[in-house]
Amino acid sequence: MQWVRRNLKFLIPAGVVLAGIGIYLFFFVFAFHLMFIDDEVDEAGPVFDSGADASAQGAASVSPDEVVVVEETPAADAATTGGDEAVIGTDENKIDKSGPGGEVQASLDAVAEATSEAADETANDDVSPTTETPVATASAEAQIATLVEGSFIPRGRYSGEGRAFVLNDGSEQRFLRFEDFATDNGPDLNVYLVNSEANADEGTFDDDFIDLGDLQGNIGNQNYEIPAEVDLAVYDTVVVWCVRFGSAFTAADLLPV
Repeated sequence: MQWVRRNLKFLIPAGVVLAGIGIYLFFFVFAFHLMFIDDEVDEAGPVFDSGADASAQGAASVSPDEVVVVEETPAADAATTGGDEAVIGTDENKIDKSGPGGEVQASLDAVAEATSEAADETANDDVSPTTETPVATASAEAQIATLVEGSFIPRGRYSGEGRAFVLNDGSEQRFLRFEDFATDNGPDLNVYLVNSEANADEGTFDDDFIDLGDLQGNIGNQNYEIPAEVDLAVYDTVVVWCVRFGSAFTAADLLPV
């Protein structure tokens, strides 16, 4: 006890340092507290750049048609003058073409008649054919298809369940989606696409892989976009990988549908 009293000024700082190291290891290295905490997520289906929404896709993959109706063009008037033919004379006021000046009046009548006929021809040319049948154009949402899929299996002492599948809308864009997913929680978990099999030795998982980023949650539905250059015929297994300790938590083989 005397030794303790004599060295108390050294033991207290040492104890504080050791306690700090223990707390750091517990929470930040081994993350033992994660054994008792779940990170739950529930992400909706992915929305593609094309506008296709995996959450909204049901039995009908095509949106209702948008119909554009071409209205009937009104017919032009019979004459560009907008009325009946111009009248040179009436019954009450007819000009006698046989009398003096009759030849001049006859010439005027001929010019008026020719002008009226020309106006009729011009009006007929201006009338375009009409159609009573509407023209319909349809615009449809991109069809979302499942390219590959598989089920998660446990790895070692860690649990794993749920479904993984890859969605595509016909473009180069693809999403890896987890549904009804659950595994144990842990530190520094990432989602890998690997060139291996789900039940292979975990030492092969970090030899040739594509890192899709941090695991969003150890429970629940979630999405991960796959780079366009990734060949799913090569990287055909998804693994939840603990980067810190080089350990697989769960994996699923992705097989063609």
